[in-house]
Amino acid sequence: MRSILVQAGRDAGMASRLDTAMGIARIHGGHLTVLIDTPVDRFVTVDPYGGTYVAREAFETALAEDDALAAAFAGRLSKDDVPFDVALYETQPIEAMANAARLADLAIVSRDCGFAGDLPLEARCPVLVLPGRAALEFPLASACVAWDGGLEAAYALRSAVPLLKGCAAVRVITVLTEKSTDFPATEALRYLSRHGISAELVEVNKGATVEETLAATVQSCKAQLLVMGAYGHSRVREFLFGGVSRYFLQEATSPPLLLAH
Repeated sequence: MRSILVQAGRDAGMASRLDTAMGIARIHGGHLTVLIDTPVDRFVTVDPYGGTYVAREAFETALAEDDALAAAFAGRLSKDDVPFDVALYETQPIEAMANAARLADLAIVSRDCGFAGDLPLEARCPVLVLPGRAALEFPLASACVAWDGGLEAAYALRSAVPLLKGCAAVRVITVLTEKSTDFPATEALRYLSRHGISAELVEVNKGATVEETLAATVQSCKAQLLVMGAYGHSRVREFLFGGVSRYFLQEATSPPLLLAH
């Protein structure tokens, strides 16, 4: 992972995102891009007659504040050992992140950013979603891979290989249901072994729901990272009826997630 994109801001999770990104960049000799956005449309209003007005003074103040934030990040990062750049956008955060992620190997956001569930669908790279203020440190002691044999799960697994290198315990978890798969979990184990990653297959019978069964298993493994495909069903279906991706994005006790679609 040589090109790492991190969502920047003044929120409480910024330090964990930055520290995690820098840790990954150090291991892989990577480059860090810190993205700051000042959405123009937040300062635009439309009157009942169709007229458009820009709160120019407020917008210019916001731009000045973000310029100062960019300078602060540049000042801090210039003292470190990770090459970096600071990108400034004037679009909505998810649009800015998706555009900047076109040539990124990994995007890093916080779970409470407001678009963590949508970014994996918009960005053409895996998304690391951090749940709180603690940075994710590598190599990991324990990681889990949710496996259902689907395309999303396979893409997530391939994307996770650099983060799973050196992990002491990697477990590929399959929740046994009536739905059969023609791409068994043993193929996932074989793929990881080709990358020098030893993994254990964990098969569990479905409890009340797939997501609750998976969550209990992940918790029992004390996983520091859960790798999973994002939205194996349609986004609308998951919104209406629930789903594994949505569950883990909302579950307070879930570990950091590596999502890919």
